[in-house]
Amino acid sequence: MRPIDSRDPLAHPEALIRRVYAYVAYRVGDGPAAEDITGETFVRAVRYRESYDAAKGRPADWLLGIARHCVSDARAEGATHSPPEEVVATGDVAAEAADRLALRAALSDLSERDRELIALRYGADLSARQIARHLGRRTNSVEVALHRALGRLRETLGEGEWREARVSEPPTSPSR
Repeated sequence: MRPIDSRDPLAHPEALIRRVYAYVAYRVGDGPAAEDITGETFVRAVRYRESYDAAKGRPADWLLGIARHCVSDARAEGATHSPPEEVVATGDVAAEAADRLALRAALSDLSERDRELIALRYGADLSARQIARHLGRRTNSVEVALHRALGRLRETLGEGEWREARVSEPPTSPSR
């Protein structure tokens, strides 16, 4: 067993797991595929933890970079489309399901770049500055691109049918 120290990027994994899962769920949908990709992200992180360099960014940034590669790999293998999970929900289940389906469909109509920006902002809960650092771009460029991506998403969803606040609700995280 490896001792935990302050330089270990996986020293406090609970919040990192939730953040990575939320990002992945925005990219591939909530459910088993997102859980598998999140798991693969952490398998790779454990395997390559010695390559983590705190001078290059925080552990969450490092893990999200790994997650991006895992999502790409899963898409190349065709493993990201899974049947929806059965969920016991409270409230207006039909409306929530319709909202999620509409959002998923609208997101799939966006470009890969737009989906990535939205996933980093709302799935991984990164600020524009953090996204810019993660992608190697200027903050202003990210802010403009994110604003335009959200505009295209709103346009796809229909102005009166959706509230922007719902876009920021991340998918539920696994209960492991």
